[in-house]
Amino acid sequence: MSATPDTPGRDALGTAAAAQLVLPVVLAGGSGTRLWPLSRALRPKQFLAISGEQTLFQQAVLRLAAIAGAGIELAAPCVVANEEHRFTISDQLRTAGFEPESILLESSGRNTAPALTMAALQAMREGADPILIVTPADHAITDGAAFTAALRRAVAGAASGSIVVLGIRPNRPETGYGYIRTGAPEGEGGIAPVAAFVEKPDIATAESYLADGGYFWNSGMFVLRASRWLFALERFRPDIASAAQAAWRLSTRDRAFVRFDAVAFDTIPAESIDYAVMEPASRPDSGVSIGMVMLDAGWSDLGAWDAVWQVAERDASGNASRGDAIVTDSRNTLVHATSRLVGVIGLDDVTVVETADAVLVAHRSKSPAVKDLVADLARAGRPEATVHSRVYRPWGWYESVDQGPRFQVKRILVNPGERLSLQMHHHRAEHWIVVTGTAEVTNGDAVMLVSENESTFIPLGQKHRLANPGKVPLEIIEVQSGAYLGEDDIVRFEDIYDRR
Repeated sequence: MSATPDTPGRDALGTAAAAQLVLPVVLAGGSGTRLWPLSRALRPKQFLAISGEQTLFQQAVLRLAAIAGAGIELAAPCVVANEEHRFTISDQLRTAGFEPESILLESSGRNTAPALTMAALQAMREGADPILIVTPADHAITDGAAFTAALRRAVAGAASGSIVVLGIRPNRPETGYGYIRTGAPEGEGGIAPVAAFVEKPDIATAESYLADGGYFWNSGMFVLRASRWLFALERFRPDIASAAQAAWRLSTRDRAFVRFDAVAFDTIPAESIDYAVMEPASRPDSGVSIGMVMLDAGWSDLGAWDAVWQVAERDASGNASRGDAIVTDSRNTLVHATSRLVGVIGLDDVTVVETADAVLVAHRSKSPAVKDLVADLARAGRPEATVHSRVYRPWGWYESVDQGPRFQVKRILVNPGERLSLQMHHHRAEHWIVVTGTAEVTNGDAVMLVSENESTFIPLGQKHRLANPGKVPLEIIEVQSGAYLGEDDIVRFEDIYDRR
């Protein structure tokens, strides 16, 4: 993603200035447990289409692309994410029309301060010092034009040396967000000095903030120069700065993927951007300037199902629905259906979320407690805490259709030009029936093409591979039979995705 400015930039005095190099940094490492069962550990909410046809991650990248021009030269996006999501990220970027500058892969979650530090080091690796627009991948914005205007004001502030945060004027006494207290009224350019970052309040305190008018929700979006972040981090959290530098020196690059030594990376103290830098930097004697640009663009962090209801289009009774849903004699209720018809009658303030393998029914006021339910599932070893019945892979996806004591039936889709690993199973045989497309099948020493309505058999212990040589998706039905059908019964001999 790059852009040539269509109008000259201007400095603080209004004179012509060179275009500012801006690097979007998308933090895509969240787990999204409060949006279960739609969000799972291996397919968290940022990679799902919750509001609109594109995923939240794709929407975040597209929103950032819109600020190009008006004195801004936009670099290709830098994404920081979990190693397990690397192929999902690259696939969703390509689908949205972008090639990433880099995808920084975390071996473990260390919170947002280390993530931003790695992005800043990546940005400055060849001597550049771009302005970073740092945004989570899982937020929703309804007014793109207002978002673009606010970001451009923030970039101007960051170009002058400030760290700029986007603040949201609260419309309710919310206890789930941190707050920003501003000092003097907004100055030239719409940037107000930040007096303090305030932790999540109780309900009485949140009500007083709302009445005061000088408090704003902390959106978690920041605009700052890369070197400014590293300077502030070295000042306030030198332990994070030194540990991150050590992990950075041991990084390796494979195409767009940047990996850090796992042992070194895991020693970085886990801390948020707010606690590590923003709170101490907002003190009067910090020596670091922090400003706030107010964002009035229909923002939501979609942190729970109630937040999804808040931003959804609702009918006259306050009901919101997505998918095949019928809502009758109900009020202020959210229904999200993904795989079948869901009908509800006589519900008030309820959330109903249906997926192929799980259903959630909860009072809207209990939305934050969904994370506790997910924790219970994880402790019980339930796969529903981690994966959907449809599991995504770098080559496509597979979905379990039916299973019994010694058999399992799956739908498998392979994207054009992709191929599975050359592999073997110790405990199962497989029957493949081609439904659409043409399959290239390696079966022992034989390589053959299998067309629609044709089938083949893979004996137990046979080396085999499935590939799609065509230009349309390949879909097959796979019937597994054997004494053990777990996904860990696989021996890979060759894999173009470097999996083991």
